[in-house]
Amino acid sequence: MLAAVKGYYEKGKITLKEKAPVQTKTEVIVTFLTEDKPLLAKRIPGAFKGKISIPDDFNDL
Repeated sequence: MLAAVKGYYEKGKITLKEKAPVQTKTEVIVTFLTEDKPLLAKRIPGAFKGKISIPDDFNDL
C-alpha cells in the first residue's frame, strides 16, 4: 500500500500534519519538496567532437 502524508522537517526531525495510516513498524520513503534548483554543469558545445563515432551500419536491419 502507498499512502502520502504531509508534514515538515525542522532541526533534524520530521513532524506529520496528520495521523499516519499504519499501526505497525513500516518502511517509508521521505521526499523533500525544496524550491532549490540543482546546479547543472554548464555544457560545452562540441565537447565530444572527434571522441564519439557511429558505425556505418548503425541503422542497417
